[in-house]
Amino acid sequence: MSQASKHVQWCIAKAEKEVQELKALGKSPRHRGLREIKPSIVEARKHIAKAEHNLKAITRFNETGFSDWSLAAGFYCIYHCFLAIASKFGYASRNQTCTIALMELLKENGKISIDTKFIDMLKHTDIEEVQESKIIDMREEYTYGTETSIEDEEKIRELTQTCKEVIDAAKIIVFGS
Repeated sequence: MSQASKHVQWCIAKAEKEVQELKALGKSPRHRGLREIKPSIVEARKHIAKAEHNLKAITRFNETGFSDWSLAAGFYCIYHCFLAIASKFGYASRNQTCTIALMELLKENGKISIDTKFIDMLKHTDIEEVQESKIIDMREEYTYGTETSIEDEEKIRELTQTCKEVIDAAKIIVFGS
């Protein structure tokens, strides 16, 4: 069993346990994991729309002097593409690492064809790794740090282009060519 498969199984068990615990307390069932659901193109379409909304936000934030928020919009653009794919294959996720593990598993099992670089962009970088910045690392740096603008306009252009590519890839996976 692969690492992605183990992680997905753990995420499903985590969500189920949380839902059952809340039900036992008479509370609304919520989770912070991964649940198997009926596949939904309708939900997938909504996630694609949210991804496209976030793509527009990248530019708008940059134009209005809030380029630090462009990185968060880019991160969530890609993330909503992954949630669209998850919906198509019958999963609901409330956990970023679970969503990423699911994308890895779907790719590993030949159910989706998506460039690994898109998945890797949302994975945390190990401290020992020395490589180019990932969107998750940049998002965290600008969200939790004190910088209020990104001086390197090329980063914004690259992020915008990457998001367009991920949206296109997600649309092909979800809706076909």
